[in-house]
Amino acid sequence: MSMVVEVVRSGFVESTHQARMFTVDEAGRPVETRGAVHVPASPRSSMKPLQALGMLRAGLRLEGELLALACGSHSGEPFHVDGARKILAGAGLSEEALLCPEDYPFDRAVTERGRIYMNCSGKHAAMLATCALNDWPLDTYTAPMHPLQRAIRETVEELTGERVAASGVDGCGAPLFFVSMLGVTKAFRAFPKSSPDSYERKIFDAMTAHPEWTSGTDRPEARLMRAIPGLMLKSGAEAFDAFVFEDGRAGTVKIEDGGARARVAVTVAALRSLGLDAPELAELGTPQVLGGGRPVGELRIR
Repeated sequence: MSMVVEVVRSGFVESTHQARMFTVDEAGRPVETRGAVHVPASPRSSMKPLQALGMLRAGLRLEGELLALACGSHSGEPFHVDGARKILAGAGLSEEALLCPEDYPFDRAVTERGRIYMNCSGKHAAMLATCALNDWPLDTYTAPMHPLQRAIRETVEELTGERVAASGVDGCGAPLFFVSMLGVTKAFRAFPKSSPDSYERKIFDAMTAHPEWTSGTDRPEARLMRAIPGLMLKSGAEAFDAFVFEDGRAGTVKIEDGGARARVAVTVAALRSLGLDAPELAELGTPQVLGGGRPVGELRIR
């Protein structure tokens, strides 16, 4: 049975969201299963750590903040934009080579628009850098049959233990691979459980050390990772979340209608199902419903 998130306003349930959730303990044994977690899902940007792994295996050399940015969906803050430009400059490229669409950043304090401000520009910059290193075509790097995308697909299938059920086009224009929540959870467990000198562990260490580079300074994803040291979490569009803790506890969340307002509350519930909690999660786990600028309700899970 799916999880239900109620939106309560002034004591009245005015709408609901259904959610899928899957969590496993440090040994990979299921802890909580809600909804059809075995059917293909659209993880969207939650797959970025796997895409980055495919790029590292293909020769990309990024460390620390810039590797975290390549795995992230950034807010377009100045340090994010500078970081994407550094990745491109390191490969002798400029932002004109990016194939992601022009966009305004998530950060409302930034009013500029362009490809470099699009939340996936760090990933796209890393894709271009990987192609430049391998002498692969730069103008078709988002094509499904491009050598880069074939390498990434192989990585996705290896880590999830599944054949890609279907493929499509993500919002940024890169290929999108549909796999089950079971597979995504299995894949995320590989990052902290791999050897200390592995590419998987390098990604885990970069993301957990630099959470603001994977999303934004004040985004819920970064707040969760700062509240629970050792947690790697990556969100995706249409309300998907995937996470893993350093000891292998892991999980995935999908809000069926794509309602992002319910995503963080369900992710907090998933973390708590594994004994992962912190005082900072109280606010994130029960988002307020406002009326006239003041709290008049909350999101409630049942």
